[in-house]
Amino acid sequence: MEYRLTKFEDLTVGKKAAFAKTITEADISHFVAVTGDVNPLHVDRQFARRTFFGKRICHGMLTASLFSTIVGMLLPGTGAIYRSQSLTFVRPVFIGDTLTASFEIVRIERERERIEMDGVIRNQEGEEVLRGVAVVSLLRQVAEA
Repeated sequence: MEYRLTKFEDLTVGKKAAFAKTITEADISHFVAVTGDVNPLHVDRQFARRTFFGKRICHGMLTASLFSTIVGMLLPGTGAIYRSQSLTFVRPVFIGDTLTASFEIVRIERERERIEMDGVIRNQEGEEVLRGVAVVSLLRQVAEA
């Protein structure tokens, strides 16, 4: 398959992209399998029931990983390289919540090869659950040998 790398010329300040996903039991299980994070708040119903959350919550970094989908697939897209990501966790995410992650380009610095994007993730009620700022750059095409 032929991929087209995103170029700075493809991007403008104010450009936006979003991605939605419902968090499932399988997502939690897969995240545990990949990371080894078996914090009982995420995996043990009885433990979580006794916390102020009242039930199990999604791993914060699983929620934040929705940002990665946008960066790598949508905005900037193919050829994007993550440089940094700040995260502020605002509300818990529960299994069954439908999340919509979005980014908006707020600054493009071609000379420094930087793209800065403001991000937010909201639940199905429109409540902000996570916010952050991403800094990305773009992969340069190299000539074929």
